[in-house]
Amino acid sequence: MATVEMTVNGVKHRAEVEDRVLLANFLRDTLHLTGTHVGCDTSQCGACTIHVDGRAVKSCTMLAVQANGATIVTIEGMANGDQLHPVQEAFTQCHALQCGFCTPGMIMAVSAFLKDHPQPTDEQIIHGLEGNMCRCTGYINIVKAVKQAASRLSHQ
Repeated sequence: MATVEMTVNGVKHRAEVEDRVLLANFLRDTLHLTGTHVGCDTSQCGACTIHVDGRAVKSCTMLAVQANGATIVTIEGMANGDQLHPVQEAFTQCHALQCGFCTPGMIMAVSAFLKDHPQPTDEQIIHGLEGNMCRCTGYINIVKAVKQAASRLSHQ
């Protein structure tokens, strides 16, 4: 057992965890933040993507003990109260989701991607989303949502 301390969505947490507990499972099972989805356990699908110290990370590839001292943002921490994050708004308005399983990880990946690519081309968007899989949408509306979010973020 190990003690971990981390700030998740602006709230400090301290907990005892087994050394082998994945960060995704810690978030879901211990902190009850179930917006982070686990789709594959092999880092292939991206449904578990969160932000760790400002970087997009697949939380199924990281142990909770590795996040000790980190600042983490999950999908639950993206909105500002009732005001959705521009990426969340764009996904909703562009119908960039169907079943919704991949959506939290996709939104987390896109918001991190747009920090490094504020005016991305279609090719950059497609390349930037290679680590996140959606089995429903065909990605056309996801690319539209990324472009719309980029436009909104550049006007803030």
